[in-house]
Amino acid sequence: EFPVPDGFDAVSYLRHLCEEALPKRYEVVDEKVRKRLDFELDIINTMGYACYFLIVWDFINYCRSHDIPVGPGRGSAAGSIVAYLLRITNIEPLRYHLLFERFLNPERVSMPDIDTDFCYVKRNQVLDYVVRRYGQERVAQIITFGTLQARAAVRDVGKALGMSYGEVDEIAKLIPRELGITLEKALNGSKDFRQAYDSRPEVKKLIDLAQSVEGLPRNAGTHAAGVIIAPHNMKNFVPLQQGSEGGVITQYDKNKVEELGLLKMDFLGLRTLTVIRDAELAVQKKDPTFAIAKLDYDDPETYQMLSRGETEGVFQLESSGMKQVLMGLQPQNLEDVIALISLYRPGPMDSIPTYLRNRHEPDKISYKTPQLAHILDVTNGCIVYQEQVMQIFRELAGFSFGQADNVRRAMSKKKHAVMEAEREHFVHGCTDPGNQCPGCVANGISEKVANEIYDEMSSFASYAFNKSHAACYAYVAFQTCLLYTSPSPRDA
Repeated sequence: EFPVPDGFDAVSYLRHLCEEALPKRYEVVDEKVRKRLDFELDIINTMGYACYFLIVWDFINYCRSHDIPVGPGRGSAAGSIVAYLLRITNIEPLRYHLLFERFLNPERVSMPDIDTDFCYVKRNQVLDYVVRRYGQERVAQIITFGTLQARAAVRDVGKALGMSYGEVDEIAKLIPRELGITLEKALNGSKDFRQAYDSRPEVKKLIDLAQSVEGLPRNAGTHAAGVIIAPHNMKNFVPLQQGSEGGVITQYDKNKVEELGLLKMDFLGLRTLTVIRDAELAVQKKDPTFAIAKLDYDDPETYQMLSRGETEGVFQLESSGMKQVLMGLQPQNLEDVIALISLYRPGPMDSIPTYLRNRHEPDKISYKTPQLAHILDVTNGCIVYQEQVMQIFRELAGFSFGQADNVRRAMSKKKHAVMEAEREHFVHGCTDPGNQCPGCVANGISEKVANEIYDEMSSFASYAFNKSHAACYAYVAFQTCLLYTSPSPRDA
């Protein structure tokens, strides 16, 4: 529960704050803005999350009024105009075609998830405020468990059995150093390990016992970011314990506390925000009017710097591979930076050559159907974002954005039965009540082309990136660049 002022309930107070912020955030409040706001508030209120938004607004508002740097947003929350009006995020969602349904899907009941980056030095001040605001008995951090991996299981069991360190060490070192290795995989994949297991009874006993404890919790710590706030005393919901670094933590992990319906949010410390604020304060000693928030995000000099690959120390853009891509692309606007942050990862990287070619040779861009042009033109004809997958379902086959997000999730998790059922709906439509859509064929797209588009989305959806998250991080990256290129910082 959020303590609202007299004369309001949570729903009316949330709308009041949004209406109050509209003229401050938008020079012109047109029908598009108004329609999006009304839609979001209706969904938030229907799903019962008005208090959630007010709680997040409250502690971020505290940060902004107490010189605690806060990130421009993180994750899919940047797709919400309500979050933008409340200054929970600083990315205008309509400008960058960010979708609210990617954040909060009215057709799939799930907890909202607004993660926030704070200055890593002052992050604990935010936690202290939340404890003061809601009461120590209602706030706790979340436990995290370190589990016994293959080698650690062997070493711990060997120690318990009284075996010598050298003997146990010899066996443990036979386990391959592979990510996610298990004792079973090691037995099947390592000839020497299997031979020791089969030929030496004491080793067989050691491995058999180690397999029985492998994967069990070994030690407990405090989750790096997770915080929960309960409606009343936390001990009525979860068992608690004293954290190793002080404070109270839950004895249930983050998945369990969410299953219980408790409000979880991530308070993340981001060093870059601290560096940006320190740089801003240094500049203000010579130029008191300087403010990073007022700088021009269309600054040509900054894009020239990016195009030269001069990004040492620039958030998200400093790897040698990213520098090469920046020089190849010659970015001209923030959309380019958003796209590169999304593409420069395993999987999507395969699309980078096509993306660069299409950027410099636009005559080579081709679309399977003209209806794709306005969805993919911002990314040079390539599918880059999860939001684009959702738009394709929406505009080509008539899915609602909520339905589209459900199919996107099924694709990302490779749920083949769901994917094949939805293929039929995408191509030929669906008449089931509550799941109706006309399909591509009814919209003038051939069955062959519709299936080709669906195949392309299916193969891509497992690693497609969330544009809302990329936009937030592009914003931070650009602020870092601006501090290099703006006249005031250069003089300072």
